[in-house]
Amino acid sequence: MPNRLAGQQSPYLLQHANNPVDWQPWGEEAFAAARASQKPIFLSIGYATCHWCHVMERESFESIGVARVLNEHFISIKVDREERPDVDRVYMTFVQATTGSGGWPMSVWLTPDLKPFYGGTYFPPTSQWGRPAFVDVLAEIARAWREDRVRVEKSATEIVERLTIMARGQGPRAMPGEGALASTFRQFEQSFDTRRGGFGDAPKFPRPSELAFLLRESARTGDAAGRDMVAQTLRSMALGGMRDHIGGGFHRYSVDGNWRVPHFEKMLYDQAQLVLAYLEASQAAEDPFFAQIAEDTLQYVERDMTDGTGGFYSAEDADSIPPDHVDDPHAHKMEGAFYVWGADEVRAVLGADAPVFEGRYGILPNGNAPFDPQQEFVNKNLLHTAQSIADLSRASGLAPGEVAESLLRSRQAMFEARRTRPRPQRDDKVLTAWNGLMIAAFSRAARVLETGARHLATAIRAASFVRDTMWDHDRRRLLRRYRSGDAAIDGYAEDYAFLIFGLLELFQASGDPGWLSWARELQARQDELFWDPIAGGWFSTTGEDPTVLLRMKEDYDGAEPSPTSVSALNLLTLAHLTGETAYSHIAADAIASFGGRLDSQGRAVPLMAAALSTALTGGEQIVVIGRRGAADTVALWQAAHRQFRPFAVAVLVDPDRTAEFAAHMPWVSSMTMTEGKATAYVCRNFTCERPFTDPGAFE
Repeated sequence: MPNRLAGQQSPYLLQHANNPVDWQPWGEEAFAAARASQKPIFLSIGYATCHWCHVMERESFESIGVARVLNEHFISIKVDREERPDVDRVYMTFVQATTGSGGWPMSVWLTPDLKPFYGGTYFPPTSQWGRPAFVDVLAEIARAWREDRVRVEKSATEIVERLTIMARGQGPRAMPGEGALASTFRQFEQSFDTRRGGFGDAPKFPRPSELAFLLRESARTGDAAGRDMVAQTLRSMALGGMRDHIGGGFHRYSVDGNWRVPHFEKMLYDQAQLVLAYLEASQAAEDPFFAQIAEDTLQYVERDMTDGTGGFYSAEDADSIPPDHVDDPHAHKMEGAFYVWGADEVRAVLGADAPVFEGRYGILPNGNAPFDPQQEFVNKNLLHTAQSIADLSRASGLAPGEVAESLLRSRQAMFEARRTRPRPQRDDKVLTAWNGLMIAAFSRAARVLETGARHLATAIRAASFVRDTMWDHDRRRLLRRYRSGDAAIDGYAEDYAFLIFGLLELFQASGDPGWLSWARELQARQDELFWDPIAGGWFSTTGEDPTVLLRMKEDYDGAEPSPTSVSALNLLTLAHLTGETAYSHIAADAIASFGGRLDSQGRAVPLMAAALSTALTGGEQIVVIGRRGAADTVALWQAAHRQFRPFAVAVLVDPDRTAEFAAHMPWVSSMTMTEGKATAYVCRNFTCERPFTDPGAFE
């Protein structure tokens, strides 16, 4: 019989709806049950594509014996961290503070008034790897609650008091100077892996905020070292096993230091940020290879991660049923099963093209990597780029063009063959924040790539969906999540910040002032709901929900950047677009709130360091006045985007819509076409050079 998760929309909660555990969603009904029964709460937090969440479910939450213990001694609550990052952030802070590490699944035990007193991450069914067995942990916590409850509750109260103090401040508040940027750059330089790219050793995570900072510092100082670190890192990622060479897109991270063996889940926020990084690298390094990788990733998102309504899905799982076990009713899902191949499978699919494909992607008869310690994939191969086109040409006797054509045929054939396999589960909820990042990526691609028109249409469709479905006009509130026709959960600071970022990119790509207007409205609303007038920066939550014990601020640019970092850049963009100094003042205040962190630990907040770099450099405005789609307009617009100019805003103004633009950007009102020709202006601090009509001279 399904438990009380059956009526939820979250794919993660629905995965657990048939567990024998009497799960309840986060909410007053569960809290009231804890108070009435005076049982402690067992809080389990994870997300739909989390591999170890699946493992713990299979080992423990599907066990009748474990369920009996949980149901007898605890009120069990499940939370999807992607729907409720506010709840996750509070208890993750507790787990990290008390254990020194964190992750998902996260397991936390709370008093009936929601105060944490014990926590961890994954617990195995039996004692192993230095971790106690889950049932032993449950038994000991039940005993402590029964026999020593006063001490447990006192400890929980003291813990919450300490966490409250931790959440209050971020250290000194002062606007840093260039020294903070130089110090941050050195931190990255010292940890850079000069042989393999990336920073540090295994595991290696894509952290695009780092790359954004390094590219901006390279542009600001003229030192190519930052650009070269980015180029090497992105090239290694694209050639290694972290990229899906058959279907496009990137896996979550590399478990090894060589970028060979991925953790196989695919997250929307990674695709979005990596597309932006590859597009910027294509401009900064003047290398079309990076643009090709961006294009390939966008095609994956468009094909496999886009809802029929225009929004973007959240993720794809790492686990699936192995294709050779599809008829086994007892088969369980395995991580990476969708992506690995036996040499015999490759040859059966490709025939005469197989040798070139095998050479290119390192296919070996007995498997190509020691990535399978449990021997679940004997003799399987994980694709990575093992040989160049030139090497394959010499080895095969084929011309380089013939090798490329063979690989193109093979990729399509392998893609079609893979479509017959059981797919990993897709988390089909639409999150406003992650959609904002993806709108930004498609919008930037619309300006940089030759296929820009298609990408612009995709961005407009997604932004229109969010505006029509996820924006509560009456309450002037964004909603966080949409799935199966249901939009719900008030948005967090990241939803506003990331969506504003996407809209500002979309405005620059589309030339539609309506997107700028909405971005400004959202920024005003974000400031009303989340701004901290005392310490600066934006809280993650409004503070309106009393069940969320702490009102916290994110001060780390990790897999997802901090809302304050993104917002500082948004405000600088708004200032450069509108000329309104109020935006730059708030941006400076936000950067100053991270001042101590930037001075001493800039590597932790690289996107805020990028905002500081932007603030110190000053803004540049590029405006092209011309008929959209006209040949002379297109030529100037393309010339404006061949170079990497990270501190510039670029706007395409149709002369028939100048008045609409001037309502937000009064400084463009006097700009006109020259002798009926499309005309480009380059301005710095709203003082413009002579206009250009010739693309070569302009560039």
